[in-house]
Amino acid sequence: MRHTNQTRSSKQRKNAPTRQATPRRKSAANASTPSTTPPPGELPEEVIRVLIEVANRARQHAHAPYSRYRVGSALLAESGNVYSGVNVENASYGLAICSERTAYVKAISEGERDFIAIAVVTDNGGSPCGACRQFMSEFGLDTIVIQADARGHYTLTTVGALLPDAFTPDKLAKRR
Repeated sequence: MRHTNQTRSSKQRKNAPTRQATPRRKSAANASTPSTTPPPGELPEEVIRVLIEVANRARQHAHAPYSRYRVGSALLAESGNVYSGVNVENASYGLAICSERTAYVKAISEGERDFIAIAVVTDNGGSPCGACRQFMSEFGLDTIVIQADARGHYTLTTVGALLPDAFTPDKLAKRR
């Protein structure tokens, strides 16, 4: 697992962390079936700690002059690459972007579409906002969400557990 956007070799992909218990959904079209909160130990503790560390380091780069609420994220893609993100506030409050969406946009712009986990670090272990929950649901309800505080205490859940009855692409009317 590297915090980089470079392509990984086949040997590195073989050693990338994987989840065994929940089948990966490769298409958002199947997103209407949320999985349950992952059982303890499904994601190795070492991976959780690395993601929290990357998110906490990224948090220092947040642009939060109005709320002073710095948030950092670290998104683990199926490829093994990790993408960090921070919240970026704006004087026109509606133009702010959250750290989760920043991390996803970075990953998606590099060609990633399948994700294993995202760590979100705040001072107090806050949860992703509703807009971020909806945004993340587009790419998998079974993605693990690690909610951590600045001291490294964390809880595990999934996007599906955070957003029950999510509005997913399969809910859109089919075009004729």
